Amino acid sequence: MTDATRLPLALDIEDLHVEADGNPILRGLNLQARSGEIHALMGPNGSGKSTLANTLLANPAYVVTAGRIRFLGEDITDLPTDERAARGLFLGFQHPEAISGVSVLNFLRQALAVRKGISDLSILEVRMALMDWTKRLGMDDRFTQRYLNEGFSGGERKRNEILQMAMMEPEFAVLDETDSGLDIDALRAVGEGVNIVRAARPEMGILLITHYQRILEHLTPDVVHILLDGRIVQTGGVELARRLESDGFDSFREAIEV
Repeated sequence: MTDATRLPLALDIEDLHVEADGNPILRGLNLQARSGEIHALMGPNGSGKSTLANTLLANPAYVVTAGRIRFLGEDITDLPTDERAARGLFLGFQHPEAISGVSVLNFLRQALAVRKGISDLSILEVRMALMDWTKRLGMDDRFTQRYLNEGFSGGERKRNEILQMAMMEPEFAVLDETDSGLDIDALRAVGEGVNIVRAARPEMGILLITHYQRILEHLTPDVVHILLDGRIVQTGGVELARRLESDGFDSFREAIEV
């Protein structure tokens, strides 16, 4: 990775407070990630990990009550989902939904039209790019003709998210519990897929949201953040993930400010 001091700040989250159904969940979250870096955000159930992912997606069920989100220097706190995507922010879902009647190819054509700002994007251009990426990722190209996530296994859904990330060429990707529900082989395939995309786009930053250290065996983070009770309580290197594996989240609770 390039010297971090030379990399632009991609994602800058400042004192973020978020609530859902009137209940506060994020309570002053601060996080900065530069282009080209992998940041791992680790926390137990209920700590606010998925709330952060949904907030970055601009899910209207999650209301920002204070703080700002800046992306590549621009305040995007009030921007809708499509405008964030057009600027190069990508979210890989924890539970990707199936969409009957919409093929992977047609879905990506529509998504790319938004990303590139081209309403009449050529289906041939998208198909050729898809053929290239399915080959690079070791996927059967017939996969792209199937309806989006319909009948897909958990591993196929997650690999499809990586395929989408490759095609969308984001500036920054948020991967929300990409390792959730995957067996060892599927986890390895997803990790290898992310690394292949990063090799093609080394300037792309990643925020990897996860419970466990196991995906970090395939994706080595530059920075690890520990999230508890809606706040990041400690930030450091990969040694934090190792400590978490041996001591659990409770070992970080003394860092929570009262």
